[in-house]
Amino acid sequence: MRPVFEWNIGSRSLLLGKRTLVMGVINVTPDSFSDGGLHFDRDRAVEYGLRLLEDGADILDVGGESTRPGAAVLPSSEAIGGETARSQPKKHPVSEQEELQRVIPVIVALKQKRPDAMISVDTYKANVAHGAVEAGAEIVNDVSGFRWDPQMVKTLAGLKCGAVLMHMRGRPEEWRTLPPVSDIVTLVKRELRAWADAAQIAGVKRERIVLDPGFGFGKSFQENYPLLKRFDELHELRYPLLAGVSRKSFIGRALARNGNDAPVSDRLYGTLAAETAVILKGAHIVRTHDVRACSDAVRIADVVVS
Repeated sequence: MRPVFEWNIGSRSLLLGKRTLVMGVINVTPDSFSDGGLHFDRDRAVEYGLRLLEDGADILDVGGESTRPGAAVLPSSEAIGGETARSQPKKHPVSEQEELQRVIPVIVALKQKRPDAMISVDTYKANVAHGAVEAGAEIVNDVSGFRWDPQMVKTLAGLKCGAVLMHMRGRPEEWRTLPPVSDIVTLVKRELRAWADAAQIAGVKRERIVLDPGFGFGKSFQENYPLLKRFDELHELRYPLLAGVSRKSFIGRALARNGNDAPVSDRLYGTLAAETAVILKGAHIVRTHDVRACSDAVRIADVVVS
């Protein structure tokens, strides 16, 4: 049996572990790897979010910046407004203001139509997190592990919302050149523990934190498979666990035919297998693009886990 936790997200608490929660992805971006900007328009994003709730999503994760492989992200100095010519990356990352303009209207509209909806904002910028929570979000999902914006931990401590701390090696534009790791599971456990401890020292309460090992984020194809196989070892950290394996490149590689990785559009069945695997290994929350299919898989997998 997986451990049971009470996740305090501010306005309410969620019991994690009795059943698997499904987090549906809403990318309000023109360049997401998974949907290529299909829901970039606010009205379409809101309509899609409402459909995800009907399909079984427990949480809607709204993101306004793609962190796909190769994407440019803001350096810490820019994330807090101190832009310098030297720190400018070659590619053009999404500015704080632009990200706010993308996500806030979607969050506000979703809460107007479904006041009970549980909304997460996918951001590494403290001001975006603050604006999103003020608009109705109850969870901040930070792919940088609270590390890219020096103000993020302080902001989260003040907001008293739920927080997902994800593991990532390097930045998206660096992933192809990162050196291999001999034991990725040990590395992820060690760094997640250190980052979570640092967040608590800075004022983020333990009962507000969920950990995510960051499948695909700075991990090579081969490094994701042991992370999947040994996912249950992450329970040693004694936190609730979120897993996001949906449509990831390592699934496309595993499903390759005739030397060609399976495209994103052909990764549903592999995604469902990976999502079922992490549930059986004890994941409390599964972040997915295919909510209806995942919700069905969850209902069967939870029979085994419960």
